[in-house]
Amino acid sequence: MHNVYIRLYYESVAMMKKRMLKLLFELMKNAKRSDREIAKIIGVSQPTITRMRQRLEKTAIVDYTVIPDWTEIGFEIMAMTLVKSKGLPEVTEKAKKWAVNNPNVVFAAGGEGMGMDYSIISFHKNYSGYSSFIDGLKTELADDLQDIQSFLMATGENKTLKPLSLKYLEKTAEDAD
Repeated sequence: MHNVYIRLYYESVAMMKKRMLKLLFELMKNAKRSDREIAKIIGVSQPTITRMRQRLEKTAIVDYTVIPDWTEIGFEIMAMTLVKSKGLPEVTEKAKKWAVNNPNVVFAAGGEGMGMDYSIISFHKNYSGYSSFIDGLKTELADDLQDIQSFLMATGENKTLKPLSLKYLEKTAEDAD
């Protein structure tokens, strides 16, 4: 009998995790919806969704944000910049400080591939702004860099093949089932 309770407990935990993930993806698609609307989609009560949302806000939600039409707010360029450092331990802290203090940077992380160790995603109003950004990076971290490579993307609709959105990630969870 004890094994039945253990099995039911693990099934219950698995069901809760699945619902939490479903809620997270629903919020990624549209965080403006009410808990009542989301409860109908997931098939649980509104108070349950509210409790689940609060738990996610403590553990899994970094921020609620809007993804704008970049050109409407004046950003013509999105840049993916790859950086190769000289590998010194103090470089990471210096690079982190630079990225945190640079408002054009929306994401920066260490990694590997193509002979590079860092990746930076940034937005710029125009090429002149991008050029100043790269000059600032080179000036600030000159002694620590071996190479910088960038790929520039136009943010306008005529060049966008698939708009930036987190809502697409829900499909990855469905594929895992």
